[in-house]
Amino acid sequence: MKLTTIVALAAIAATPALAQLAAPNAAGVSLGHIHLLVHDVNAQRQFWIMLGGKDIKNGQREMFQFPGVFIAPLKGEPAGGTVGSNVNHFGFHVQSVADTLVPIRNAGFKIEQNNPQQAFVTGPDDVRVELLEDKTIPGPIAMHHVHMFVTSPLDVQAWYVKNFGAVAGKRGAFDTANLPGGVEISLSKADAAQVPTKGRAVDHIGFEVKNLDAFVKKLEAQGVKLDDQPHMAPNTNVKIAFLTDPWGTYIELTQGISPQI
Repeated sequence: MKLTTIVALAAIAATPALAQLAAPNAAGVSLGHIHLLVHDVNAQRQFWIMLGGKDIKNGQREMFQFPGVFIAPLKGEPAGGTVGSNVNHFGFHVQSVADTLVPIRNAGFKIEQNNPQQAFVTGPDDVRVELLEDKTIPGPIAMHHVHMFVTSPLDVQAWYVKNFGAVAGKRGAFDTANLPGGVEISLSKADAAQVPTKGRAVDHIGFEVKNLDAFVKKLEAQGVKLDDQPHMAPNTNVKIAFLTDPWGTYIELTQGISPQI
C-alpha cells in the first residue's frame, strides 16, 4: 500500500474522535448545528476555517465541522446580526485564546477582550462568537454553548429540560440547560423580549435526534406545535423538522446530519 494512502486512511480514522457530535442524552438529543443566513458563503468559509473548522458536505449541504457542532451557512439576506436576537452569540472552548486570536486579528475582525482567557469576535454578517480558554480540551477548539437573552431564563431552562432532556445547571451568573458533550444553552435575563431568530444571521439552532418521527410524536403529545413535519431535506441524507420555542428561537430537528464516512 502506498504511503499516501496509509496517511489518508489514518486521517479519516482519526477524524471522528475529535469532530463527531456528542452521544445523545436519554431523550435521544444532542446539539447538531448552528444554521447561518449569510450574504457571502465564501466569507463565512474563510472565517470558520480560520477558526479551525473542517469544510465538509452532507449531500449538497455545506457545513463547517467542529467537535460537537456543525456550522451550516445558507446564502440569503439576513435582517441583522446575532446581537438583538434571542441567540445573542454562541461560544467555543479553545486551548489558547491568544493563539486563536492571531489570524482573526490579522484578518481585521472586531475583537472584544476583557481578560486573557475570554474574547468575543464579530465575524461576517455580524455573527458574534465567544472564545473561552480551556487548556484541558483534547483539540484546539470545541463547541461550548449557545447563549440566549430571554426575559424569563428559568422558564426557558425548564422548557428545554422537559422537551429536550437537558439538565438544569448554573455557570457563574448564567442559568443553563446542559446537553451532552459539555455543551450548554446559556441563559441571560433580558429586560425586554429580543427579536426572534428566524431571518437573522443565526436563523436557527439544530438538535440531532436518534429517531425523529418518534421524537416529534413525543413533542406533540407534550403540547409542542411543529412548524414543519418530518421530511427529507433536498439533496442531503438528512431528515428534518422545524419548530419555534415559545420565546422565538427557531429550531431544526435533524436525523443524520453527520456525513457518512
